Amino acid sequence: MPYFRAINGKELIVGLTVFIPKESAAHEQRVSASPETVKKLTALGCSLSVESGAGEGSSYTDEAFKDAGAKIVKSDEGFSKADIVLAVQCPKDLSVMKKGALLVAMLAPYANKDVVKDCSKAGITAFAMEMVPRISRAQNMDVLSSQSNLAGYKAVLDAAAHYTRAFPMMMTAAGTVPPAKVFIMGAGVAGLQAIATAKRLGAVVSATDVRPAVKEQVESLGGTFVAVMDDEFKQAETSGGYAKEMSEDYKKKQAALIEQHIAKQDIVITTALIPGRPAPKLVTKKMVESMRPGSVIVDLAVETGGNCDSSKEGEVVSIKGVTIVGHLNVPSRLAADSSALYARNLLNLLSLIIDKEKKELAIDWEDEIIKGVALTREGKPVHPNFGGEAPKAKPEEKAEEPKEEAKPEKEKDAKSDKADSEKKTKSSPSKKKSKDKESATKDSSGTAKKAAGEG
Repeated sequence: MPYFRAINGKELIVGLTVFIPKESAAHEQRVSASPETVKKLTALGCSLSVESGAGEGSSYTDEAFKDAGAKIVKSDEGFSKADIVLAVQCPKDLSVMKKGALLVAMLAPYANKDVVKDCSKAGITAFAMEMVPRISRAQNMDVLSSQSNLAGYKAVLDAAAHYTRAFPMMMTAAGTVPPAKVFIMGAGVAGLQAIATAKRLGAVVSATDVRPAVKEQVESLGGTFVAVMDDEFKQAETSGGYAKEMSEDYKKKQAALIEQHIAKQDIVITTALIPGRPAPKLVTKKMVESMRPGSVIVDLAVETGGNCDSSKEGEVVSIKGVTIVGHLNVPSRLAADSSALYARNLLNLLSLIIDKEKKELAIDWEDEIIKGVALTREGKPVHPNFGGEAPKAKPEEKAEEPKEEAKPEKEKDAKSDKADSEKKTKSSPSKKKSKDKESATKDSSGTAKKAAGEG
């Protein structure tokens, strides 16, 4: 129920309590709100509570959050009183949340097999932000794009840090320094940003992807596209814009081409992911050993098994002089910007589900975006991919369905037409019977033609 609260000297109606916890996962420096989004959520009628120290890893101080209108609280108080909890990753203990509360975070339901069960046990509603459908209306909520964009940029910088030569071609009195050759495997959001970043640094860039649609995008950024372009390649993209897993025959042909290409490269950055499945293996140990000493491989897919056989989670290893970088949670290594973008993604989702006048949640469970992100609804699994069914219509909506049935409507129209026809016949003067009969015949013919045209 809405209540009043004084914020920055003004008394505002506040209806929903939103809590921003400090992330507890390893390698996680991000936070789910920024001072900017705190102000905007307050304007929506929300009361913001932030756990002390939540923004430290992203360069947001407690004082900055307080100045924006948030209250600094301890973890237990924040969880127990919140109507909505906004997090980066799934909190470790969901039992501290009150029943019926809404959790919005990157819940990783494919990797975290227990998350739906835990949310059900806690009796909460859970939205997984990485499940936002790739439709134009949801672009400003797409956390995979906002975070992958920064990961692609950072991957190139990580490669440059480990590479013992320069990226751009340099002509000096002492001789010419050749440009670095950079190969990007997977031209999604992260890959395209990696191409653009490597080009800006002066490298000669090439890229590969199983989706034919990205060929033009790669070339528009100044890269060379490398792929086996057969019939299977032309159909290698899902309706959602993701890559399909290719056949074993195609993988062999592509691997042979890539093996020849990689041997000539200085830097390889792999970004290939398949939602809900282990990352495809793209770089074999043989390919690694074919690269010259001093070369660098950055595996952005290392957390889901890795695209490179030789990469290790959270480690930088060397094989015969080739450095293989396997950093975890790369977006978090640019925590300030990744937090700011993620916080805006969350703000845009909340703007969709909060009634600005009543200051309360107004979730449309039939909305395509909500159907995509909702894992549980007050403890009940609802996502069809994770043990639930699509939300059903309310009982009162079901009762109205017979009115929309086609057959009764057609019968009603037929009866109405017949009654009108009989009425006209009775009201016509007897001396004009023959003329009216002829007119009725014409009208009947015309009506039949019109009905046939509409059908």
